[in-house]
Amino acid sequence: MSDPLQLEIFPKIGLNVLKFGTTIDQAVGVFGQPEEQEEIKNELTNSGSLVYHYWEQGFSLFFNSNSHLTFTCAEIDNPNTIVFGERIFEMEQAQIIELFEKHHFPLSETEEHEWGEQRVSFDEALVDLYFENDALRSINFGLFTEESTFFYYPN
Repeated sequence: MSDPLQLEIFPKIGLNVLKFGTTIDQAVGVFGQPEEQEEIKNELTNSGSLVYHYWEQGFSLFFNSNSHLTFTCAEIDNPNTIVFGERIFEMEQAQIIELFEKHHFPLSETEEHEWGEQRVSFDEALVDLYFENDALRSINFGLFTEESTFFYYPN
């Protein structure tokens, strides 16, 4: 993998200069063409997403079909990622929890998966962090959706 781009997560707002609610064209203007595109369908909720994977840079962007293919979620495993001014992948789990709480996002829950991964969630920030062997492996964050059809976009 080449040197990954430095990414900055802004909970409930977006990624770098890309705000939630922006279009695919705007995302491509910021990050370029993805290395891979994937369409995900959920038959139970009658919803879907178009996912742009930027494998070399360590992130994926999700564009929800119920919101006219606008940016609604991201998944990141880029080690250079910044949250609240800190390089979050270099921090221990307790430090990350303290960082979010310092910014008024209390820990909501943790869950141990049978395969050994642990999820740490900050529901008010709309962020889930995934740890393996106490090391941060990936971050998922996005928008609050109500019944998968109404999205709260940042100002």
